[in-house]
Amino acid sequence: MTPIGAGAGATLRFLASVLDARAVVEVGTGTGVSGLWILRGMRSDGVLTSVDTEAEHQRRARETFNEAGIPAQRSRLIAGAALDVLPRLTDGHYDIVFCDGDKHEYAAYLSEARRLLRPGGVLVFDNALWHDQVADPAQRDPETLAIRDLLEQIQADDTLTPVLLPVGDGLLVAKKNWMPEGD
Repeated sequence: MTPIGAGAGATLRFLASVLDARAVVEVGTGTGVSGLWILRGMRSDGVLTSVDTEAEHQRRARETFNEAGIPAQRSRLIAGAALDVLPRLTDGHYDIVFCDGDKHEYAAYLSEARRLLRPGGVLVFDNALWHDQVADPAQRDPETLAIRDLLEQIQADDTLTPVLLPVGDGLLVAKKNWMPEGD
């Protein structure tokens, strides 16, 4: 587990700020580094919901938030597998869905993120360049293939407007487009 770097973190903070984010979902709590970047960009009454299978990660994240002076009510840490927890969250309620979990589950996270995001909300996937392996067709490991599949799905989805940002290990960012009534 490598924490997100300063460039990717600053991008997350920027996105949270630009969207005036009130509600954000994070898949993969880690030690709280990415969550802290997000919280610093969110509205002062915004709440980060972070999901991780490891209770120790969440304990460390809570310490990170406390040390940074983030009030406890601004974060909701949920222990569990993302694909068990995400279906229980409210449709169309979130401004950002940030995914930095199991790369094999990225396509399933995409499905959940579409449902969770409000129109105009943004989904973000970390490790979209996967150690510079995604662009190399000779790389055929399962993680690289899963990320390539995700990139293709998002590119083909006309309900999303994507951009691949070469910060950190790559951030795939996509805005959920406003859809006309009845669609």
